[in-house]
Amino acid sequence: MVFSRVYLATVAMAAVIVAAPSVYAETLTSALSQTYNSNPTLNAMRAQLRATDENVPQALSGYRPVLTGNAFIGPSYSRGRTSPQLPVGSSTTWPRGYGLTIEQPIFRGFRTQNSVKQAESAVLAGREILRSTEQDVLLDAVTAYTNVIYQKGIVSLREQNIAFLREQQRAAADRLKVGEGTRTDLAQTDAALSQGQTAYDVAIADLNSANATYIQIIGTAPKSLQTPVVNTRLLAKSAESAVSAGQSRHPAIRAASYNVDTAAFNVKVIEGQLLPTVSVQGQLAHNDDSSNTGSWGNSATITANLSVPIYEGGVVYSQTRQAKETLGQYRIQLDSARDQVRAAAVSAFGQLQAARASITSAQDQIRASQLALEGVIEEQKVGQRTTLDVLNQQQSLLQARETLILAQRAQVVASYTLLSSTGSLSAENLSLKVQRYEPAQ
Repeated sequence: MVFSRVYLATVAMAAVIVAAPSVYAETLTSALSQTYNSNPTLNAMRAQLRATDENVPQALSGYRPVLTGNAFIGPSYSRGRTSPQLPVGSSTTWPRGYGLTIEQPIFRGFRTQNSVKQAESAVLAGREILRSTEQDVLLDAVTAYTNVIYQKGIVSLREQNIAFLREQQRAAADRLKVGEGTRTDLAQTDAALSQGQTAYDVAIADLNSANATYIQIIGTAPKSLQTPVVNTRLLAKSAESAVSAGQSRHPAIRAASYNVDTAAFNVKVIEGQLLPTVSVQGQLAHNDDSSNTGSWGNSATITANLSVPIYEGGVVYSQTRQAKETLGQYRIQLDSARDQVRAAAVSAFGQLQAARASITSAQDQIRASQLALEGVIEEQKVGQRTTLDVLNQQQSLLQARETLILAQRAQVVASYTLLSSTGSLSAENLSLKVQRYEPAQ
C-alpha cells in the first residue's frame, strides 16, 4: 500500500493546486480589464479610428468659404528715355499693396454632400472594426490566461509523476537487493523516470512560453491565477440562436455593411466631377503708387463663376468604373462576412459541446484509472503483475488527468469564442470594471 498512498497523496495535491484559487489570485475579469486598458493593438486601433474621424470635418469644409490674404512690396527699376532729344533717365520705385480674396462654393456637383456621407459611413465602419478588434484582443487574453493555468497544471502533474516514478525506482532497487526483483524491473523504472523528466522539462518550456504570451497580450506578468468560471447566462442555448445573434450584431458584418455604403457614396463623389460647379468670389485690394507721393487706390470686385467640364481625357469615366468595381467587391465581402460569422458560430457551439463531453469522459476515466492503478500495485505485490504494468497504468492515469485539464481549458476558450462569434464579447457585456472607450466622444 506504500505506492498507493504515495500516489494518492500526490494526486490529491495536484487537484488542490489545479482547482483551488489562491487568496491573492488574479481573476480572469481583472486580466481582461487590464487588457482592455493597456493592450497596444487595441490602443493603436483607437488611434486609427480617431484619425478616421477627421475625415468628417475635412468633408464638411466643402460647404465653407475659403479666405486668403496677400500682400506685396518690392523695388521696381526702370531706365530709358521718352524721345531722342532727351537724355537717358532711370528711376526706382517701391510699389506695394495688399488684398483679401474670398470664394464661397455654391454647387460642386453634389460632391460635398456625398463626401460627408462617405466620411460618416467610414467612421461607422471604423467603430465596428474597433469592436471587432476588441473582441479579438479579449479572446486572445482569455486564451493566454487559460494557457498559463493549463501549463501550470501540466507542470504540477508531471512533477508529481516524477515523484511517483522515483518511489517506484527506489522500490525496484530494494526488491533487487533482497532477491525479489530483477534488473529488468529496475531498468524499466529508470527509463520511465527519464521519460518523465523529459516530459517535465517540456512542460516547463511550454509554461515559460505561455507566460511570455500572457505578458505580451495582457501587459503584466501572471501571478496566482484563479480558475475561471464560465457565465452560461451569456451563452447562446443552441447553434441556431448563436447564428441568429451573430448575423444581427456581429461587428464584422456591420463593418462590411458600412463599407458598402462608403463605396457607394464614393461612386457618387467621382460622378460629381462630371457636373458643373458654381462659386462666388469676392476681392478687396489696396495699392500704393510710390512713383507719385500720396498716390493710392482701393478696389472691390465680386464675381459669380461657372465651370462646366467638357472633356477630361476620360479619366473620370475610368475612375467611376473603378469605383463601381470596388463597390461590387465590398458587397461580395459583406456576403463573405455573413458566411464566416455563421461558420464561426456553429463551430464555437460545437467546440463547447465537445469540451463539456470531454470533461465528463475524462472524469470517468480518472476514476477508473485510479482504481486500476491501485489494483495493479496490489497485484504486483503478490507477483501477478509486473513493474511495467504499474508504469503503464500510471501513464494512463496521468494522461487522463492531463486530458481533464485540457478539456477544462477548452470549455472556457470555447465559451468566450462563442461569445465572440455572436458579437457579445465586449467590456460592457462582461461587466468589466473599466472606463469604457466611447468613440463618439
